Order: sequence, then structure tokens, then C-alpha cells
Amino acid sequence: MVKLLQTSYYCNACGSIYKKWQGKCDSCGAWNTLEEDKFSNAKPKATSSHKREVNGIPALKLQPISGEDIEYPRLMVGIDELDRVLGGGIVSGSIILIGGDPGIGKSTLLLQTAASVAKSKKRCIYISGEEAISQIRMRARRLNLIDCDLELAAETNLSIILNGFKNISQKPDLLILDSIQTLWTEAVDSAPGTVSQLRGVVQDLVNFAKIYDISVILVGHVTKEGQIAGPRVVEHMVDTVLYFEGDRQHQYRLLRAVKNRFGAIDEIGVFEMVETGLNQVVNPSALFISERSEDKSGSVIFAGIEGTRAILTEIQALVVPAAYGTPRRSVVGWDSARLSMILAILEARAGINFSGLDVFLNVVGGIKINDTAADLAVAMALTSGLLNIPIRGDTVFFGEISLTGDLRSVRLPQQRLKEAQKLGFMQAVTPNLSLKSLFNIELCMMSDITNLVSYLKS
Repeated sequence: MVKLLQTSYYCNACGSIYKKWQGKCDSCGAWNTLEEDKFSNAKPKATSSHKREVNGIPALKLQPISGEDIEYPRLMVGIDELDRVLGGGIVSGSIILIGGDPGIGKSTLLLQTAASVAKSKKRCIYISGEEAISQIRMRARRLNLIDCDLELAAETNLSIILNGFKNISQKPDLLILDSIQTLWTEAVDSAPGTVSQLRGVVQDLVNFAKIYDISVILVGHVTKEGQIAGPRVVEHMVDTVLYFEGDRQHQYRLLRAVKNRFGAIDEIGVFEMVETGLNQVVNPSALFISERSEDKSGSVIFAGIEGTRAILTEIQALVVPAAYGTPRRSVVGWDSARLSMILAILEARAGINFSGLDVFLNVVGGIKINDTAADLAVAMALTSGLLNIPIRGDTVFFGEISLTGDLRSVRLPQQRLKEAQKLGFMQAVTPNLSLKSLFNIELCMMSDITNLVSYLKS
């Protein structure tokens, strides 16, 4: 059959496909998100062999659900924070995609990972499509990683990369490719980084990893919205998706799992960027609250959960008269829409008015909080900042606030209280809990937010 190239247009925001280009995507409403995608009309070859055929088509082979379990061996990287996020190491034959802002430290993290694997007498190959080998060696010297058996290559042609592994006697335990946007395959007639190239490259790498049982880590660029560039189907095809987050003005970095077929999602690893690379942060709670001033208004400690780990962070609020007609609402590290909701609830349910006032909210340390249990801590910081009343320095807060002003229970309260108790906190303001006898910490339980002011003045 003759292979004919056909053209369609693919929305890089929602994945909708159109036969011709248009300025606005009808499905998601985004503008200028349609990209050209060329594909072949040739039928894909069958990858499975079956003895039974029906009209020349292999018959489907069914398996019972009660079959024998398969234990997937894991490769321990040797970096505890990374192993935690991956669920206990890299599963053999898996594909891992890691994304992050430019300059955040993705290449540094992966070079340290590759060197750690190589030092454990495992074979690791690092292939870069963005840097020359001499540049990688310069970074390795700066990170003191030059004394390991790590193998390097600089190549962008995927066919050359994959064919090279068919001729070696010892297969690698880990293959790192930096980055996926620079790779291209001859089977797709388009430029590197396009939708069709990304889809073809990832499909070939997935088949390669499963057939040869080689673990692969891919680096992906991100868009200005913070999403990994390219079609979302790439994230569906891989086994694990990690995001390396952080503010380049701060030294702290978070490695977050948003998809993991072999472990928990939303698990995080905490790193500190220093001159010699990335250092692991064993106790992030103590680090994030170490410089807190206890006698300042508008400052509270939030007992949050990231994945399965409890982390205490400081939330600061500043409330001042508006200098212009429209009050400002500035947020760093939290959802701005949720801040507007909390302000409206405080005014409607607790009679605390923020109209005509500028509100600034900051999560200290450059960390981003997605936990809805931060509602109570934010409300307390805002009220404390408005009334200029300091909060007890040995108190932590957590709880979700509903639109009616009620406090709702949150997940894993035991872990939150245990972490607070370990760091010496004596009181916790929470929704109604039945855990009094389990912890040596005073629980101040609230059913709604109507008594926030009375708590501050007590």
C-alpha cells in the first residue's frame, strides 16, 4: 500500500483534531493553539503473533483476572527523595517523563541521577540532544561527578540511538534522553518538536523500552502555562510524569509526581540548589519554618500534606489600605481564585470586611500549595493581618472552609498532627476530630469560622 501523507490540525491545549486550520478551538475555546500534524494512512503492522486467525486477522487472546502476579524489579537510584517520588525506585522497562521551567535544574538532577546509578555498578547512558559532550563534562566537573563510569553521547536521530543498542552485548539499566523535543525519527516527515514527531518518537521509545526491558527517562520542555509541551497523548503513553518545580529566586526545588503507574501520585521530593548541585532536604518542615518570627501578625503555620508526606509551611498575609481605586489581590504559592473565595466567605459569614484594602498572600520558601486544607490557615493569616494581632507561635492550622463558613474534615489528620508534635508545636486549630487521646498536643476544634476573631483576641 502506498503511504500518503495527510494533514490535520491538533489543539495542543485539549487534543481536539480538525481537518483544517482555524484560529479558535471549538472544544476548549483557546485561541491560536492549533498545530499542523502530518500522518501516514498506512496501516500499522501487527505486533502480536497468534495461531488463530479470523479472515486473516489475529484473534483476541483473553486472560483471567486471577492470573499470576508479576513482580516488577526496581532500580534504586540512590537519591532518596527521587526514589520516594518514584514509589521505591525506577521500575525496569518503564518510561519516565520529567518537565520543568528552563534553568530550574532538570539536567543537573538527571546528571546526578545518572552518576549515582553508575557508581552503584549499574550501566547508565546519558544522551543529550541540546549539549555537546564537552559541555556535559564541564557540568560534571562542577558537580564533582567526573569519577564514575557514566557513558555519554550527543545525538538527535532516534534511529541511530536505538540501532546502537542492538549491537551492544550488555544492555544499559538506565537510559536518559535530554530532551524529547530535540529527537526526531525518519518515519515522520516533519520537524523535530512538532506534534507528529513527538508522538512518533515516544511511541518508538515505549516499544523499545518494553521489548529490551530498559528503563528510560525523558526530559520535556514546558509551555508558558507550565505544561509539558506537545500533545497530552505523550503523557498518557509514558508510565510516570514528574514535574520539577520551584522559584529560581529561591534555592528550594520540588519534584512532584502527577502520574505514576507504579506508585502514589502527588508525592514530592524536596531539594536545595547549591553551587555543587542539588542537595536532598531530609526534614523540609524544619527548613521552611526555621526563620519565622513568632511575634508578627499575619504569619501562621500550615500543616499540609504533599502526597503521603506531612510538611509544615509558613503562610504570610499583609493587609493595607488600597492606594488606588481598585484593591489589589496578589498571591504567591497559592490559588488566586481560592483567595477571592476565602475573602468573600470571611465577609459574608464572619463579618470581616476586606473591601478597599490591598491583600498580599505569600507561601514562604517558594513552595506551591494545592491542599484545600490550607483554607483555615489562610483565613487566620488574613484576619490576623487585618486586625494586627499576632498568633501564638506554637500553633498550627489546617481545615477546609465551605461556602457556608463551616469547617470540613481533611485527609490524613494524624500525619499532620504527628509532624507538628515532632517539631515542638503545642496547639493545633482544626475541624472537629476524634483524636484527642492519640497526640500530646492541644486540639482547638472549630465547627465554623464565625469565632476566628474571638480566638485571636483570647
